[in-house]
Amino acid sequence: MMRAWILPILFVLCGAALATGLISKGSPGTAAALLLMFLALAGVNSPLVFPRSIGALEARRRSAVDGRPVVFWRPGCTYCMRLRIRLGRSARQAHWVNIWRDPAGAAAVRAANDGNETVPTVVVVGRPHTNPDPEWVRGQLSASP
Repeated sequence: MMRAWILPILFVLCGAALATGLISKGSPGTAAALLLMFLALAGVNSPLVFPRSIGALEARRRSAVDGRPVVFWRPGCTYCMRLRIRLGRSARQAHWVNIWRDPAGAAAVRAANDGNETVPTVVVVGRPHTNPDPEWVRGQLSASP
């Protein structure tokens, strides 16, 4: 769990340190803008942006029942963030698996990507697709019952 928060915490700490330095030099406006930017980066890279993750085995079971895609992701991945943002509200329909929290999920991604933990990896009807087009994933979500 802590591993997922390392990048957001680093963004907050760096932003706070830079803002403190700018305030001490007499630039509170710039410090506030910079701190807000770092807080936004921390928020976007936090696990809070993504739907609640479940385990890989549970995701596969649910996908077999409802036909929805399984999305393997990890915090801090810009491609995962792009997929999540471009899916919008429909992202909640997919089954999300955080590979940093679930060893079985990480193993599934490595098996699909020649030993690499390349994310996002989307599994639809048992077939893995590495870093697919978000519009294609949206189509898969709307096609599922």
